[in-house]
Amino acid sequence: MALGRCSATVYPKGEVPIVQLSIDETQPPSFHHEIGQRLASLREEGVLITGSGNVVHRLHAYAWGRHPQEPYEWTVSFEKRVRELLLAGEHQPLVDYQNKLGSEARLAAPTPDHYLPLLYVIGTRTASEPVTFPVEGVDGGSISMLAVQVG
Repeated sequence: MALGRCSATVYPKGEVPIVQLSIDETQPPSFHHEIGQRLASLREEGVLITGSGNVVHRLHAYAWGRHPQEPYEWTVSFEKRVRELLLAGEHQPLVDYQNKLGSEARLAAPTPDHYLPLLYVIGTRTASEPVTFPVEGVDGGSISMLAVQVG
């Protein structure tokens, strides 16, 4: 079991175990959600499960070094829809985002690598657990900094 840098910063004594996984982006989103479901029992053993990515991550639209960019309408709309589904506990549209969440999903997540960590995290969630958003905001118009916390 490896102790990642993030957990070493948050838990400097290393009292919370954490395992790092690699993402196989050749697999469908359901594959990643199912792995999250399989990992859920580790939470009962005190293992911290984190995912690092962005709900919206479109670098081609990012305002690199220019004036501050207001979030694009599709950025705000897609992030809002993701929040609504998370709060409602409706995970299937989030798993099948490429087909269920329309053209905004294709704009917000043109490649799966930044979106897929969300599926691991929600895969660990039980129906009774709350979802909160401890970090919010959009950077450069097209990168969502939304943090999703389960439990």
